[in-house]
Amino acid sequence: MPAPDGDHTGSRIKEQRRLARLTQRQLASRIPYSYSLLNQVECGAKPANLDFVAAVAQALRIDVAVLTGQPYVTELRQDRLAELVRPIREALDLYDLPPDDTVPVRPTEKLVHAAEQLCVLVRATHLREAARLLPSTISELTTAAWRTPSTERWRALASTYRTAHDISVKLGYYDLSAIALDRMDWAARRASDPCLSAIRQYMRALVYFREGEYRIGQRLVAAGQDLAGGAGESREAVVVRGQLHLGASVIAARAEQQTLVDIHIEEAERCAERTGDASGVHWLSFGPANVALHRMSAAIEMRQYDDALAQARAIRLPAGFATSRRAHFLIDRARSEMETGHTAAALDSLADARRVAPEQTRYHPGARETIKGLVHQTRRTPDTLGHMAAWIGL
Repeated sequence: MPAPDGDHTGSRIKEQRRLARLTQRQLASRIPYSYSLLNQVECGAKPANLDFVAAVAQALRIDVAVLTGQPYVTELRQDRLAELVRPIREALDLYDLPPDDTVPVRPTEKLVHAAEQLCVLVRATHLREAARLLPSTISELTTAAWRTPSTERWRALASTYRTAHDISVKLGYYDLSAIALDRMDWAARRASDPCLSAIRQYMRALVYFREGEYRIGQRLVAAGQDLAGGAGESREAVVVRGQLHLGASVIAARAEQQTLVDIHIEEAERCAERTGDASGVHWLSFGPANVALHRMSAAIEMRQYDDALAQARAIRLPAGFATSRRAHFLIDRARSEMETGHTAAALDSLADARRVAPEQTRYHPGARETIKGLVHQTRRTPDTLGHMAAWIGL
C-alpha cells in the first residue's frame, strides 16, 4: 500500500482539530462517525468522503475548503486557470458603479445570446473559455442595464452572475461564488423575476449542503419554493420547483432523513411528468433523467452504496444530456464502485469522467477523494491509477 502523503484532507483535519484543542475522541463524539474512522482518516489510511468532511467542518465551525485544501492553486496555475479568476472578481465589483462610457454595448438580443452561450459553455465543461469571456460580458451587461434598464438586460446580467458562481464553485473559489450569488439576487430583483430569485435560493442551499448546515439549506429551499410559487403554473415555474425538490432530496439524505428524501423525490417526479425533459429551462438539466441521478446521489449520501450502484448500472442518460451532469454521474458512480470494492470499475468510471470533462473532473472534490481512496485500497497501484493520481496532484 502506498505511503500516505503529508498534505491530505486527513492531515488538515488533524491540524484543525488540534487548533480547536480537541482530542480525536472528543471530535469523534461530535460527528456521526466512529473514532476508528477519524483516526484512519487523519493518518491517511482512509479517504475522507465529502459527507465526513462536512460533518467535521460543522463540528469545528470552519469552512469545508479549509479541510479540502481548495482551491487547488498549483493545478490551477498549471492549467492557466488561476489567472482567469481575478478578472471575474473585478467584474463582480462593478455592479453599483455608474455606466462606463468607454464600454461599447451590443443590442439587447445579442447580449442575451452572449449570456446564454456562457451557460452552454459551462454545461459543456469548457470552463476556460467561459471564464475568459465572462468578465467582459458582465462589464457590458452592467453598463447596458444601468444605461437603459430593461427586464431582459437585468435577467441576462443575473444569468452571468450565476455563471460566475458556477465557475467559482467548480474551481474551488467558494468565497467568490458567494459574492456572485449576492450579485445574482441584486440583478434578479431588478428583473422582477421570481424564478431567477428561486434558483438563487437553490444555489445558496447547496452552499450550506457542502458546509454541513442542513437545516439552513432546507430553509433556503423552502424560501425558493415560496418564490417559485409566485410564478404560477408555467412550465418554467414547475421546472424550478422540481429542481428545488431535487436539491432538498440530497440535503435530506446528508441529514439522514430518509422519509424527507422519498417525499422530495416523489414531488420532483411529479414535476418531471408534467415537464418532460426540460434541460434547457434555466440550464437546470431538469427532467426524468435528473430525477434518477438525484435518487442515486441521495443513496450515496446515505451510504447505501449497494443500492446506489444498482441504480447507477440501470441509468441510461439521454444522448444530449449536459456534459457537466454526465461527468458528475460518472464521478458518483465511481464512488459507489469504490465503496463496494469494485476498484477496477471505479477507475474506469473516473477515466470516463476525465475523458468527457477533464477540467471539471480534475477539480471535483468527489473525484479527488475517490482517486485517493483507490490509491489507499490498492496494494499495487496500476499505471492508469498512478497517472490519474499524478494528474490531480496527489
